[in-house]
Amino acid sequence: MTMQVQISPKTRLTPDGADGTYQSLAEEYQKVRSFSEYLCEPLVTEDYVIQSMPDVSPTKWHLAHTSWFFETFVLAPTVSEYRSLHPQYTYLFNSYYNSVGDKHCRAKRGLISRPTVEETYQYRAYVDEQMLTLLEAIDAEQLAALAPVITIGLHHEQQHQELMLTDIKHVFSSNPLLPAYRERVDVRGVSVPSLHWGAFTEGISWIGHAGGGFAYDNEGPRHRQFLQPFQLASRLVTNREYREFMEDGGYQRPELWLSAGWNTVQQNQWTAPFYWEQRHGRWYNMTLSGLREVDDGEPVCHVSYYEADAYARWADARLPTEAEWEVASMTVPLEGNFVERGLYHPAPLDNSSADGSLQQMFGDVWQWTQSPYTPYPGYKPARGALGEYNGKFMCNQYVLRGGSCATARSHIRRTYRNFFQPEAQWQFMGIRLAKDV
Repeated sequence: MTMQVQISPKTRLTPDGADGTYQSLAEEYQKVRSFSEYLCEPLVTEDYVIQSMPDVSPTKWHLAHTSWFFETFVLAPTVSEYRSLHPQYTYLFNSYYNSVGDKHCRAKRGLISRPTVEETYQYRAYVDEQMLTLLEAIDAEQLAALAPVITIGLHHEQQHQELMLTDIKHVFSSNPLLPAYRERVDVRGVSVPSLHWGAFTEGISWIGHAGGGFAYDNEGPRHRQFLQPFQLASRLVTNREYREFMEDGGYQRPELWLSAGWNTVQQNQWTAPFYWEQRHGRWYNMTLSGLREVDDGEPVCHVSYYEADAYARWADARLPTEAEWEVASMTVPLEGNFVERGLYHPAPLDNSSADGSLQQMFGDVWQWTQSPYTPYPGYKPARGALGEYNGKFMCNQYVLRGGSCATARSHIRRTYRNFFQPEAQWQFMGIRLAKDV
């Protein structure tokens, strides 16, 4: 997760980065907050409270934590004599903000039966009422001062919307009944185009956010970087291609793996991507529409950095750097299979729509890069609690780009730097190959 943004006090920025009037901020607030509850519509009470592993948070906690953000960083500092619905909510629903105060143990969030799901929704409604009252009451100058923090809060909630989907998928996968979150239209039978290589020449390129819209602080400062000539694959790696790696002994060949990756494979006995299982000689994978036979044409998903790196080595290629990915993305429209499409799963690339250009740069799956998550030249983390989510995590993680089928279109940017530990699998993570020239 990332925090802190620098915005001109005269500019009001909406979650999609577009300039707007001050009056529209309340509409944006309601739109984002309502989408969180829309994503919860298929759930029953029991689904909200389960924590199936330490990295997963109960859906109820996500709903409360995103409300806690607005309460903690907007309402409490602004509204005189503001009172939370419960004095312990500040402790229960804090995540990583050490500057704010103590927090409940992340791995024990699933043990909190109270507040109930009903009380959690009451908490959201209470915060929403207070926020909308505040937005209606303050003048333009006061709103200009609050707009940057509110905008961060809306993007923060969109991050948690994605986590809600990935977390409930893991919760459902832990249930022997393998329930479906939502039914999905079958897109099988699509003819996937052959993989081609797009060539990019050497030169100095500008990397990072240029301003003029919302961005997290880790997307800057904008800076120049020299790139050697490189090639980038025209599309994502498919399940069929990854299965060829598996069938060629990919998980049994130590020469393909980084040392830490090989140790992880041995320790966890990995033999396939996360959520894959073999039944009667056929591969199936758990999806948000239940257990389905693996579709060869879909982008491979739920692979770790270690697996992506090993596959690239097997394919006589490599993973792109994040600078290469960003430069290549400048030639591609910012369109793709995002959460608004309602598939909640990567989709095969239709050969009929392929024109030889780079495809699937955005949406479907987050794409691993070989770049460690480190600060850009000149980066300085912001002071205070809202600066905690970037600088302190710049260690032992790798950058992913492009968004996924669980990411909101209004949340993604070409410069967006997601980051996870190299062993992580449960997010919608996939592979795009690169080559040296």
